[in-house]
Amino acid sequence: MINGPVSAPQTHTVTVTGYASGGEGVARPGDGSATFIRNAARGDVLEIEMIHKRKRSARGRIVKIIKASPYRIEPDCPYYPECGGCDFRHLTYEEELAAKLLRVNDALRRIGGQSSRVGDILHTGQINGYRNKAVLHSDGVSIGFYKPRSRDIVAVGRCLLLKDDLNDAFASLQPRGDITLRSGRNGMGRPLEEELDGLVFRIESFFQVNTGAALLLYRKVREYADLSGGETLVDMYCGVGAMTLFAGRDAGYALGIENDRAAVGAARINAGLNGMGHIEFIRADAAEWDADIIKTGCVIVDPPRNGLSAGAVRKLLGLSAGRIVYVSCDPATLARDLRAIEGYALKDACAVDMFPRTANVEICCLLVKEG
Repeated sequence: MINGPVSAPQTHTVTVTGYASGGEGVARPGDGSATFIRNAARGDVLEIEMIHKRKRSARGRIVKIIKASPYRIEPDCPYYPECGGCDFRHLTYEEELAAKLLRVNDALRRIGGQSSRVGDILHTGQINGYRNKAVLHSDGVSIGFYKPRSRDIVAVGRCLLLKDDLNDAFASLQPRGDITLRSGRNGMGRPLEEELDGLVFRIESFFQVNTGAALLLYRKVREYADLSGGETLVDMYCGVGAMTLFAGRDAGYALGIENDRAAVGAARINAGLNGMGHIEFIRADAAEWDADIIKTGCVIVDPPRNGLSAGAVRKLLGLSAGRIVYVSCDPATLARDLRAIEGYALKDACAVDMFPRTANVEICCLLVKEG
């Protein structure tokens, strides 16, 4: 059957040659279509059962591992792979990093038309216990995380990705609705705070879930911004102002733009906590804000997963900054936007492993104005 579930079991022997953006292994049976297989490793020879087929792609389920990949390991979590929280617990960490770099470079080449390759992926080396935030789901009976591609819940006792205090709190929760847990440098008390490189941040809205990797990312943003004290910095999606403050220490003036009211309030508090009177924050849409900025040295953009809107691209280009630092959590939309940001060349880029054991990857790019 094409474009739907397979009505009768169909088994094939396949060799996994790479990974899809969601972390599934990719194989190409005799018909040449791409088959996506969860919990597969590059180099696996597998007997698989087709469970869903379209004209040019399919999904398969592992029936038997005929020959295991050298990158395959025994998962260290009893809930994997039934739980959808992780994608790569069956791989060595080195192979996981390689898979993420392949994903980034494939998107830059195939979608963005870029010849440059990202050769570096920054990481802390900590693959467990790094998450400072958990979103838990409940059906009234069980509490835990969703299964892959499903709203069914996997009841979990402890999650290896979470900080210890979140796991301790998790154990006492009642199964009622969705629950969000957060932890900062001051534990789970209110208000939550984090400290990075001597700067203190009040967490009222979005903040990176991996504090250690966030420090690596913010240092790279500051390096790419390359401000020397007299320039103006604009951060078009500033959130609680973390990157604005981190890079804005080196600016003569910095402006953060954010559409979320709570985040803007937190950003202003953070500027005060860190004694940065030369940094301001306004509540506005990235595509529609207006401010009296004559000359911009650098613009930071860290848009949502769906990337820059056409209006945001126009606003960005209108600032005519010498440098743009683009931070993205989606290689495909980043690559698409690089084509739209005309008049700028990709000077440098690196990946950051913000979410170990998952397929997600962060990218930081430096764009330099041409001419």
